[in-house]
Amino acid sequence: MNHDIAAKLQRLRDALTGPQTLAFLPALCLGAYWFGGEKLLVLCALLLPALMASLSVLTSFITPRAASHQQPRDGLTKLPLRMAVVEALDQTLDSRDVTGRTTACLVIEIDDFRSICGNFGSAAGDDILAGAARRLEDVLREHDTIARLDNARFAVALAPMRRADLETMIQMASRIQAILSEPYSVDATKVFTTCSIGFCMPNRAPAASGQAFLDAAEIALADAHRNGPGAIRAYSPSLPPRTLERGSINADVGEALESGQIIPWFQPQLSTDTGEVSGMEALARWDHPEKGTLGPSQFLTEIEELGLLERLHEIILYHALMAVKTWDKAGFNVPSVAVNFSPTDLANPKIVDKIRWELDRFELEPSRLSVEILESVISSSDNDTISRNIWALKEMGCGIDLDDYGTGHASIANIRRFAVKRIKIDRSYVSRCDLDRDQQSMLAAILTMAERLDLETLAEGVETVGEHAMLSQLGCGHVQGFSISRPMAFSDTLEWMDAHKRKLAQTPQIGRRAS
Repeated sequence: MNHDIAAKLQRLRDALTGPQTLAFLPALCLGAYWFGGEKLLVLCALLLPALMASLSVLTSFITPRAASHQQPRDGLTKLPLRMAVVEALDQTLDSRDVTGRTTACLVIEIDDFRSICGNFGSAAGDDILAGAARRLEDVLREHDTIARLDNARFAVALAPMRRADLETMIQMASRIQAILSEPYSVDATKVFTTCSIGFCMPNRAPAASGQAFLDAAEIALADAHRNGPGAIRAYSPSLPPRTLERGSINADVGEALESGQIIPWFQPQLSTDTGEVSGMEALARWDHPEKGTLGPSQFLTEIEELGLLERLHEIILYHALMAVKTWDKAGFNVPSVAVNFSPTDLANPKIVDKIRWELDRFELEPSRLSVEILESVISSSDNDTISRNIWALKEMGCGIDLDDYGTGHASIANIRRFAVKRIKIDRSYVSRCDLDRDQQSMLAAILTMAERLDLETLAEGVETVGEHAMLSQLGCGHVQGFSISRPMAFSDTLEWMDAHKRKLAQTPQIGRRAS
């Protein structure tokens, strides 16, 4: 009921203050003076502003935005929930024929939030979410409606505006990304995040309702996720529907494993000394027939719940070693391929024998395989089987890579105990290292320690040329990230390596006299 009254009052207020009415004000005042003289002119001048002010006050008491304070709110961020955005969108859409104003919807999600919580803890994740909510309130306008949807996802309904075109929306999304990418302080550590954004403009919305706008923005967000972290995408009717619901994925994932839909994609690692490929990392991807390419965050939990982690590991390892063999035959030198091993994998007493059998099967030396383990595994593990397996893999000749270094508080003693060959410096230390002196100091300390311990170093998550250059100057041995290449299907690796090889051959030789 309040919503209907508020909508009518809003229409009346907008009609009285709209451009059409304001254009007639001079004529109205002249008519008052003509028919009633100065007294009617003064009365008109006093009554009109009073009427407008009364409508504004009355609307503010009844408007759904004011009523939103009584709606359920998220306990962590203190933001209203999904329905607040739907109602705000509906209110503007209902009155846009009268007011000439429109709206748009954005959905924002912090990228890779599950990994952030895994690296820094759930309490740190809560602090980041609460901080992100405050930053959104700061960067957006007073009457824009912000709500928390779920996990690390927020929605925004823009207050009535004259125009919501593509350029305006991209500028707004960029401002949001800029403020959310500022570092968060977690236990005296700077944590850098990125966010992906999907939005729906009024001229592309599937229907003139708040729910339709919000659904379309979430579809655009799913498309942004498919294009990597930090992407911005607008809704288009040609986009596929939202990612499958959890139950549907749960039902399909077992069949997907066996039908060859879940296979590794590969991301190159480069030497900072020579620029040559020093390795590849195998990363699980689901080539879904309806939803396109899905990352592990969208199906790994379901695989774990179904008890299929061991089967997934077998598939990834098989395809990774087969890729190495194929690269060799094609004449490309890829010294090693890195495969992630979970604590569940490493706790398997038969894991060493399985890996030895697979290496023999492809006639590959153990040094061609790098075993990636999370820093949190060696910093907290008291499982003797895990320790024995890691040491046995090292003795066999496999390289041991310590992933996400700097997030799990691994001691030097544990680095030695687990025979680590190379540390992979976490993205949180790499981000903006070319611009942030504190980041440079932290990196320099890590690299100095690694040099003293005779450990190789690889920086992951390198996204800009500036970061790449700074890491090289600081003495980091290898780099990996989007500035080099996004993960790609195996079929694309041969073309990429051929292009990279030609690029290196064209590099000018310093000091060489031209002929």
